[in-house]
This record gives sequence, C-alpha cells and structure tokens, in this order.
Amino acid sequence: MKILLVYPKYPDTFWSFKHALKFVSKKAANPPLGLITIASILPVIWEKKLIDLNVELLKDQDILWADFVFISAMNIQQKSVHEIVDKCNNYETKVVAGGPLFTGEYQNFPQIDHFVLNEAEITLPDFLNDLENNELQRVYQTGEYANLEETPLPDYSLIKLSKYNSLSIQFTRGCPFNCEFCDITALLGHKVRIKTSNQIIGELNNIYDSGWRKSVFFVDDNFIGNKKFLKTDLLPKMIEWMSAKKFPFQFTTEASIDLADDVELMKLLVEAGFENVFVGIETTDEESLSECNKIQNKNRSLVESVHRIQEQGIEVSGGFIVGFDSDQASVFQNQIDFIRSSGIITAMVGLLNAPKKTQLYKRLTKENRIVKDTSGNNTDFTLNFKPKMDENQLINGYKNIIRGIYSGESFYKRVSEFLKRFNPSETSKRKISPRLIIAFLKSIVVLGVVDKFRKFYWELIFWSLFNRPQVLTKAVTYSIYGYHFRKIFKEVI
Repeated sequence: MKILLVYPKYPDTFWSFKHALKFVSKKAANPPLGLITIASILPVIWEKKLIDLNVELLKDQDILWADFVFISAMNIQQKSVHEIVDKCNNYETKVVAGGPLFTGEYQNFPQIDHFVLNEAEITLPDFLNDLENNELQRVYQTGEYANLEETPLPDYSLIKLSKYNSLSIQFTRGCPFNCEFCDITALLGHKVRIKTSNQIIGELNNIYDSGWRKSVFFVDDNFIGNKKFLKTDLLPKMIEWMSAKKFPFQFTTEASIDLADDVELMKLLVEAGFENVFVGIETTDEESLSECNKIQNKNRSLVESVHRIQEQGIEVSGGFIVGFDSDQASVFQNQIDFIRSSGIITAMVGLLNAPKKTQLYKRLTKENRIVKDTSGNNTDFTLNFKPKMDENQLINGYKNIIRGIYSGESFYKRVSEFLKRFNPSETSKRKISPRLIIAFLKSIVVLGVVDKFRKFYWELIFWSLFNRPQVLTKAVTYSIYGYHFRKIFKEVI
C-alpha cells in the first residue's frame, strides 16, 4: 500500500505565530504528532509520505500516487479539510479521516470514505484487519481508552525538521477536571493515562538522534495530572538524561494552576529543562469560574499563583475567555488589569464557544441557544451561541481587551515590567546560536526601523542590554511575539 498522510492548513490566528515564525525562517510551530504516531502503527512494508499543508503544498501527483489519503484534523482546520477532500474525490482516491474534528462530528462529512475515530491505537488495527480481508466498514469507533504503554514511537523521518520551530511529544492523555467549555474529557476521559518513563526517554532519544537541538513541546492537556509519578519517576530520569546529553532541549507544556502549590514539582520541572507552561486562567471572576466548573482556579489569588510559578524561573503563558453568562461589563477591564499585573506576556484571549462534545454545548442546546457549529477559532470575533450579554457589547469589549494588551506601548511596558523581576533558570540560559542572531538582526530591521512602535522596541532592547543582559534574548523574542499579535489583530479586524 501507498499511504499519503495529510495535515490540513491552520488559518492565521494568534495561535499560529505566523508572523513571528518568519523571524526564525520557520513555516510552522509544531509538526502533526498524531499523524506521525499513526504512521508507526501502519504496516512497516507500506510506503508512507506526509504532507503538512502548513509547510508545503499538496500536489496532484501526491494524491495520484496514493492508495489512501489519511487526514487528521481539529475543528479550526475545517476549511482546509474540505479543500483536501474535494481534491481527493476528483481523483477518486479514498480518504480515511480521524482526529478531534471527525470524532466530534463525522456525520458532517458524507464525502469521506472511512473514519477511524477516537484513539487510533484501538480503532486503526480494526480498520487494517478489515482492509486485509476486504471487509472495510465506513466508521470505526470505540468507547474504550488506549493503553499508552502500547503507543509506538512517532516516525519523525516523515517530517521536514527544518520547517518547524519546535517538536512535539506526549506523556499523558485525559484530564481529572471537568470544565464545562472543554471537550478533552469527552474525547480522552477523566482518568489520566500515562506512558512509562522508559517510553519518554526513548522518544527523547529518538528526537535527539534526529539532530534536533531546540524546543520540545509536551502537548499534554495537563502535564501534571499525575504529580506523584512525575516527582518520583519521570522527572528524575529526565534530569539525568538531560544532564548526560548536556541539555539539548528546552521544554514547554500545559498545566493547571495548582502547579503553583507544589514547589518541589516546580523545581524538578526547571531542573529537567522546562522553561514555559501554558495555564488556563480563563477568568478572574469567581462566579464565572463556578459557572464553567473551573474548580481548580477558585478560591485562590490567581495573580499570586502565576507569580509563584514565575519566581521559580518558569514563564507562564495564559488562556483567557470572555462571554460567560455571569460576565458583567467590568470583565473586559478586569482581564486587562489581570494580564498586566500578572506579567503574562503571551496572553491568548478568546470568545467563549461551545464545541459539540462539551457539557456547555449540551446545556446551551437545552436552552435553545446554539445557533451554528463552532469554527474552532475563538479569536475570529464569532460565537456559535446566543450570549446573555448583548452580542455587540461582548464583541466590542473583546476587541478592547486585545487593544489593551497588545497595542504597542502597553505591550512593551508589560514586557519591561515582567523582565525586571523575572530570573531565568540556569538551564534556560541559551547559547547564542546563528538562528537567534538572525532573528535579532531581522527584528532590528522590522521592529526597530519599519514598525511604528520602534521607539518602545529600542527602549526595551537598550534597557535589557545595559541592565539585565541575561534577559536580552527574551526581550527580543517577546518583541517579535507582540509584532505577530498586532498583525493578526489588524488583519482580522
């Protein structure tokens, strides 16, 4: 068999980092981890080719070459999915689809031949068995969850490493929490399932042997779901491995805010090479937190929690949401004030939407408030339900938040205030590489000469250079991020 694995294109959003990636000459932030893992489940003797539309074009001859085209996608990639499937249909090439988008709503894609849904470790072998016996069904799905100890090593040989800014790895699936707006537990369950430490070290060796020496993103929805195992097993082994390899990677991941309550765990993360953690803050309003069942964020000072993580030398990126039923007119300024006082530079603020498998979708359906399917993009100024707040007030308030946190002067001020008190860990002090030098030179031209906020750029660079040279790299990096956020906001408006 000849299998073409295709990853659809992402639209340009705050999350894409499209404009920032140009400074380091990269096409995409991360490769499609799901597809390169699936590739390792397919028979070894099959020919496999991967096309990631975020880094290269899908050509007609690629489709004609293939016996099957395998697609994995999330909701935000729907437009690209339809374009891919139409191309395949034109050439009568069979399409097999899986991933969150199709697991949630495969009925919306009648033009796709086969669906391998839920977790491929369980459903893909059934598909392969039926293919061998010429008894293929249209839909393969399961209510069971995979044993991650049986998950194979991803096949990194299929991707063009030079096109990506970071590689990806997964330790856990599932989340112990049950936030109303999130579909993770519906897709992956409440029980936190984990890979063994040997598996993770094996994957790190696999990445290391590929020649990669940059950022690695643990894509877990909540990396600290099993704190005991992390502290007693995985992190000590990662620290030993990283030390033996002279710290070749910088790690980022996602975690719940209760990370701030465990100093021992934070210190181990830093020692293992973790530099950044994405935390779902969502809102500072206690009533809205209760409404969405974000219990892990309640009854605490969120600012102090963020500062405790930062004090350990870990940068905090944050997710924020407006549009809860409990939100009042004050929510917009409150979000701006929190982001400024917390020192969260990469603050991803979006409008509440209700994906189909969430508890929120079920509630709003009963209340007759769902108006359409979600686009998967919570930053495009659209909602898929009728909000309690006047919709124009909500949209305008959201725009004001973006202006308040990403307009040039306020953004540079937030970066400056954060860098004055942030002390990077010893493991995160990077060597100056040619890639960083090129990014700095490009930033001088684009941000220091062309951009209308160049005055604030130079103030930040010179302050860092003469007062805290150890954060100069971060000053440049954050300046580039801010440029990306302003460009995306301008384009969407």
